[in-house]
Formats: sequence, structure tokens, C-alpha cells
Amino acid sequence: MPIFSLPGKFGAGDFGKVSYDFIDYLESANQKIWQILPLVQTGYGNSPYSSVSSESFNPYYISLEKLYEQKLLTKKELDFAKADDFYIDYGKLYEVRYLLLRKAFYRFDKSDKAFKKFIRNKEFYDYALFMAIKEHCGYKPFYEWEDGYKYRDERALDKFVKANREEILFRQFLQFTAKTQWLELKNYANKKGISIMGDMPLYVAWDSVDVWTNPSLFKLDRNLTPTKVAGVPPDYFSKTGQLWGNPVYNYQDKSDECISWWTNRLKKALQIFDYVRIDHFRGLDRYYEIPFGAETAINGEWVKVPSERLFNSVHKVIDGDRIIAEDLGIIDDGVKELLSFTGYPGMKILSFAFNGDKGNLYLPENVTENSVCYTGTHDNDTLLGLINGFSEWDKNNLVTGVVESLKTLKINKKITDDISLVKAVIELGFKCKSNTFILPMQDVATLGTEYRINEPGTVKAQNWAVRIPKSAFNKKSLTYLKNLTLKYQRKG
Repeated sequence: MPIFSLPGKFGAGDFGKVSYDFIDYLESANQKIWQILPLVQTGYGNSPYSSVSSESFNPYYISLEKLYEQKLLTKKELDFAKADDFYIDYGKLYEVRYLLLRKAFYRFDKSDKAFKKFIRNKEFYDYALFMAIKEHCGYKPFYEWEDGYKYRDERALDKFVKANREEILFRQFLQFTAKTQWLELKNYANKKGISIMGDMPLYVAWDSVDVWTNPSLFKLDRNLTPTKVAGVPPDYFSKTGQLWGNPVYNYQDKSDECISWWTNRLKKALQIFDYVRIDHFRGLDRYYEIPFGAETAINGEWVKVPSERLFNSVHKVIDGDRIIAEDLGIIDDGVKELLSFTGYPGMKILSFAFNGDKGNLYLPENVTENSVCYTGTHDNDTLLGLINGFSEWDKNNLVTGVVESLKTLKINKKITDDISLVKAVIELGFKCKSNTFILPMQDVATLGTEYRINEPGTVKAQNWAVRIPKSAFNKKSLTYLKNLTLKYQRKG
């Protein structure tokens, strides 16, 4: 359940009442884990997998109601921010939120002890400086800034800081407020017996604080332009592969520095989450790199990562039991060996299970205990949307496969329509051997394709903009979740 999809009053979900209400809903339904998408400030396309900073908090998640309670906003200003669009209107959100966040900043007591400590410790200072310069430069990417800023010349930056202290402080205030609100929310969830599973993208954006402050960790030329970029090779789904465009890590020349960076990144993530799912985990065994400027991903090559050294370093500072590996896609022996070496559970997706192959590893009767089972991920259609989009042949295949799995797992359930088919797949997830079963909220409420979170490879206004209706969190869905959880003894 992404934060942004919660049914708030202010155009998008946030760290305020809607999140606390959702935690209460989960507690009443006997749930133990809430998985979210990355909390980072998003960039072009509003994807949480493309951020100006891999460690930032999204200022949109700051609760305006909490700012009102702190007397940093007026009732009139709070009412001004109200919006009830079906999808998030990010343009409107930007105009309204930043206007109000600046008002709150000017009213905020800068002598607050916690804030002063935050500033002394230079928390999110590089982020704040980056965003202040970006605004000063008309929001151009950092690699188009003048050389003094682009290459972090000390004299140029000192001069900028002296002239723009207030703007830098504003950006730090945003991160201070968001982090404070998030940790209060997480503490509330933990007290209710609910753990938070965060999500960590494998790559960072080219135009990011990460690349600007650590250019040597990435394969860049002297102009800070990538020489190689990330993607995946051609496969059954795409004849030309996928060209993502993120700069790739420079493990070959800077292996110690890259390993240290990853270790610190995971350590910090586990300070704000109870568990972390690493997206595109296979890229920590080998990753696919493509020459910068290529039009397709056809002419790329696989590059080995010093993965054992990396995870030996990681496991010295974190508990490996708190990591989940997104091991979807091309999984070869190297990835399997890395999963075995780390002990991390992989993912099993029921939406991929019923293709007629009895050896399919995603079939509920085939999944192993050390795994996390899902009906689908944020990149998949909802179960109901998937079913409604199937041809008659595909749908018959699905029904046949689900019926066979129900028999194998000894679940007495009849399929009479699309809703009962959705619920049958869900029940298979509850019954399977995976240690953890995670349901998208859309499937709990049997919502259709209009509530899909993201359609990969497309640029659509509704991507990352879905808002789940308040009616989905009703007593009926709560009781449904609770009864299945108790029936299959899934309460941790």
C-alpha cells in the first residue's frame, strides 16, 4: 500500500491521519507487515524509482494537518489544500504544497532543539544544497550547471551558500519535518505490532545528489556524462530489451568505495524501516550495461559485481534477516548462488504462476518457505484487471490452473465468477508455504485495472498516481483479511 495512494483529503496520501487510520485497519485485521514503495522525492514521471536523492523523504508526504496542529498553518490554508481528484494531480500538488510548506517554514521556530541538532549534524545538507542550486539554475540537471557548481568547486559553493542560506535551510526543514513525522508514524505502527517493509531501488538517477557528490562511484567521463547505462537485454517480452538510462556503478575501478557506499546505504535504510526489499536484486550479482547514447539495449554486456565482498561487508553492520530480494526477471545460477550465500528470501508472484507448466516455481504448491509470496507487485495489473484483460483462452488456462492448485493444497473453494476467481488466488497465497504473504490493497478490495499503480515502459498520467477509495478500507474487507489470516494461522 503506497503512502501516496492512501485516500487523504489533500490530493495524495501523507504521514498524517490517513496513515494512522490505515495502521489501525491493519491491526484490526491481524496484519503484521505493511509494505510501502520508496519514500524518496520523485522526479520526472513521478516514479519513486527515480529520485534526486536515494535517501530523501518526499516533501509531499509531510502531513499538513500536523503542521496545522503545530500552528504552522491556518485553518484557511489547510482548507485551501483540499483536493479529491481520482488520480493525483502532481502539477496542482506542487503549486499548493510548496506554497504552504514555505509558509510553515517561515513560522517555524528555528531555535527548536531537535532542529538545531539536525542542522549541526548536517543531515540532508548535500540534498538541501543540491536542491537550492537546482532552483537557482532553473531546475536544470546538475550536469548542465556552470562548472563551479557542477564540479563542486569549494569557493563557488561557499559563495552560493552565503547568498542562499535561507533556501538551503528551507530544504533541510522539509527533510527534518518529513523524517520526524515518518519516525513517529513508524513508532506507532511498531507499537501496534506492525513492521514496515521499505523498498530500495538498485540504481540512482543520473541527475541526483548521489551522482553529484560521488561521481567516481559511477562510470562517467570527465564531463560527468555516463559512459555506460543500465538496462536489461532483449527477451521474450521485448525484442530490443529495456534501456533504463541510469548510470552504472564503477565496481571495477572503485570496488572498495562502492562496497562502502552500499553498506552505508543499507544501514541507513534499516534505521527507518524494519525490513528492506532490494529492487532488481540480480544486479548485485551481475548487471547489464549498455553504451551511453545507444538507442536500444541490444548491444550491451553483463558485468560481474564483487558480490561476496559486498555482502560480507553489509552483514557486519546489518541483520541479513531484514532483507528481501526482488529476484524476478532473468535468474541464472549466479543469482541463485548469491541468494543462497545471503540467505535472503526471494519473491513468488501468483500472477505469473498459472501458465500450464506444472514445474512453474510460482505455483503455490511449488513455492518454498524462504520466500515472500505476492498476488502481484506495483508493476502488475490488479488480479481483477488481469482477469478482465485476458482472452478467453488465457482465462480458461488460469481457471484450470487455479482449480488444480486448489485441489493440490486441499482448499474447498468453487469458482463461479471473476470475483471468486480473485479470491481463490488470494486463498492459495495464504495457504502456500511462503513464510510471508503480501497482498496489494487493490486485490483485498477486488479493484479493477483503473487502480493499477504502474504500467512499466509507459508514460501515463495515472502511473504512480492511483488513489485507493476510502470505501476499500471497510469492515467487510477488514473481516475478510482477518478471517483468512486466522484460518491459515498467518499472524506472526
